[in-house]
Amino acid sequence: MTDLEALKAEAGAAAVDRFVRSGMRLGLGSGSTAAKMLDALGERLASGALVDIAGVPTSAATAARCDELGIPLLSLEDVAELDVVIDGADEVDPALDLIKGLGGAHLREKVVASAARRMVVVADETKLVSRLGEQAPLPVEVIPFAMPVAERLLRDLGWEPELRVDAGRPFVTDEGNRILHCTRAEWVDPPALARDVSDVPGVVEHGFFLGFASTAVVATRDGVRVLERPTSAP
Repeated sequence: MTDLEALKAEAGAAAVDRFVRSGMRLGLGSGSTAAKMLDALGERLASGALVDIAGVPTSAATAARCDELGIPLLSLEDVAELDVVIDGADEVDPALDLIKGLGGAHLREKVVASAARRMVVVADETKLVSRLGEQAPLPVEVIPFAMPVAERLLRDLGWEPELRVDAGRPFVTDEGNRILHCTRAEWVDPPALARDVSDVPGVVEHGFFLGFASTAVVATRDGVRVLERPTSAP
């Protein structure tokens, strides 16, 4: 295990120990650092340190990993509100606004985050940015029928969309949709950008997560840092 992987494991464990209590109903995120959180959660359930825990997974991959670890699962039909969602991120800015979706699960991730009282992000230090769009594209999930129109309209809005392809074939989300990775020269006013992308017909969801996260548990080479959303942030 590399030093960074070991720190991711520390961050995942710290998120569980700090924010999860017996009896909670959780949102269970996706991504490499969220996977370390699942490992820690499974260990504490197996040891009896935590009991009566169940969670809603944000992807089929997360659900499969929970089955392996013995983490009980729920659907959103089973619970009115989740206590906390713990999830990864592709970019985290100083206000704890996020870009998510390079794992292809941002639609379900946003639905689950919207059902939770609190969102805690687990990430490594490479995901910290001074502004959104600094190093990651914006993933935009689109229904297949709408792809030609959505691509044209996104270009009209100043984006450069590129179809996500894995192993030579278009990536298919858990909901059967496609993803466009979108870049642009200027990323000023993310809320306005998010609204414009949402208005494109055929777009199901985008990877801007603005105002969702209250806390980030970040693995750094100097140890684990816990960052709180600035009180002045909208």
